[in-house]
Amino acid sequence: MTRPNILLIHSDQHRYDCLGCTGHPLQRSPNLDRLANDGVCFDQAYCPSPICSPARASLLTGAWPHQHRCLSIPGTEIHRRAKDEFPCFSEILAEAGYGCSWIGKFHQEVSGMPTDHGFMDFTPEAAYVDWRRAQGIPELTKRPDFWFGECDPHVTEQKTRLHWGADRVLERMASHYAADRPFFVRWDPSEPHLPCRPPPELLAHYPVDAIEPWGSFGCDLSDRPYIQRQQLHTWRVQDWSWSDWAPVVARYHAEIECLDLQVGRLRAWLEDQGLLDNTLIIYSTDHGDLCGGHGMLDKHYIMYDEVMRVPVIARFPQRLASGMRCDAFVASALDIAATILDAAACQQPVSFAGRSLFAVADGSDPAPRSDIYASWHGGQFGSYTQRMIRERTLKYIWNATAVDELYDLERDPHERINRIADPSYAAHPPRLRKRLVTVMDELKDPALNMWTRDQLENSLMAPA
Repeated sequence: MTRPNILLIHSDQHRYDCLGCTGHPLQRSPNLDRLANDGVCFDQAYCPSPICSPARASLLTGAWPHQHRCLSIPGTEIHRRAKDEFPCFSEILAEAGYGCSWIGKFHQEVSGMPTDHGFMDFTPEAAYVDWRRAQGIPELTKRPDFWFGECDPHVTEQKTRLHWGADRVLERMASHYAADRPFFVRWDPSEPHLPCRPPPELLAHYPVDAIEPWGSFGCDLSDRPYIQRQQLHTWRVQDWSWSDWAPVVARYHAEIECLDLQVGRLRAWLEDQGLLDNTLIIYSTDHGDLCGGHGMLDKHYIMYDEVMRVPVIARFPQRLASGMRCDAFVASALDIAATILDAAACQQPVSFAGRSLFAVADGSDPAPRSDIYASWHGGQFGSYTQRMIRERTLKYIWNATAVDELYDLERDPHERINRIADPSYAAHPPRLRKRLVTVMDELKDPALNMWTRDQLENSLMAPA
C-alpha cells in the first residue's frame, strides 16, 4: 500500500443530530450519509470544549485545552494561542513528506499562521470576499440582527462561499497529486456557524411550517446557573416563540445541505482519479450549536449535548469496516489528530492525549473509555469554569461558581430536567464528583486544587 492521502473536512458548529444518517427527518445530507454508509459513523463523539479556538487547538496539538492553554477565542479576556512546545500533527506530516494545505477558517488557535506549522499553503475564507466582488455579486448589508441569518438572494449554490471553498480544495488536491506526493488537505468551512446565509434554492427545501421544535425547546431554566437565563436576555430572545426560531433553524439546515453538496464533489474527484480507496476521509466539526435549543442561540456557558456531541464520520476501507456504527466514546478533536498520524504511519508525540479511531472502531483499543470528559473556560461574556463527566446514561456538570447540573440521559435525552437536587438521584452526584476528581487528577487539570478537590470529593455544595 502506498502512503495514503488524507482529506479532513472540519466544519464549524454542526450539531450531531442534523444529518440524515443520525436521524434527522428533514436534513438533506446524502453525501455525508453515503460516507457514513461505506465508512464508520462514531455516534458518541464529544468535543473537548464547545468553542472554536480551544477545540481547534486540540485538533492540531492532540492535547486537552487546559494542557495547550488556548482556552477561548480572540477578543475575549482569556484568549491565548496554544503553547509552542506542543507539536502539531501537520508538522509531523510535513516531515514525513506530505504536502499539506489548509483552506478556510483559522481562528488563532496556534502561534503565527498555518504555514508556520507544516502547511505549504493557506487559503483564508476572507479571499472569498474578493472573489465575490470580482464576480459582481452584491454584498449583504450587515443588519443589527445579522447573527440570526438571512437568505442570500444574490447567489446560487455555485456562487456560495462553500462552493468556492470546495473549488480551492479541489485545486490543492490536484496540485499535490500532480506533484506525485501524498497529501493532507484540510478544509475548514465556517458553515453552518451563524449567521447562516443560504441561497434561495436550498432554503426552499426547508419550509418553516415543517420545522419541528427541538426536544429541549421550552424547558424551564430556573434550576440552572443564572448565566443560562441571562443568555436569553443577552441575545434578546427571552420572549421568542417557536415561530420566531423556525426560520433560523431552516437556514441552518440549508447551510448543511450546501456543505453536503461540496462533500459529494470532493469525493467524486477522488473517485475519478482512482484515489478514493487510498484516501482517509474524515468529516467532523469543532462543536455543535444550540440554534434555538433550550431557547438559546450559539453556545456559551452550557454543556448540553446540542453543543457537546458532534458528528465524526471516517472512511478508509483499508482500516475501517464499511457501514459500521460505533458507539464507543470518542474525544473528537484529540482522537482525529491521533488517527491522522496513525494513517500516515507517524509516531504520536507523548503530548498527544487521543487514541486512533481505527482501534476504537475495531475494538482493539486497550483501554476503552467508560465516560467522556470536557471543559469550558469562558467566552465573550467572561471567564467561567465548567467541567463535564458524561457516562452512557448520566451527565454531571460541575459549575465552579454556580449550581451543578445532573441529567438522566436515558429518561430525559433532551436535558430538560436538572436532577442535581432530586433526592431519588442523591447517590449519583457524590460518585460522579469523585470520578471527575480522578480524571482531572490524571490529566493534571489546574482547576483541581486543594480547595476545589475538597469541595468535589466531599460534596461541599450549597443547596440548589
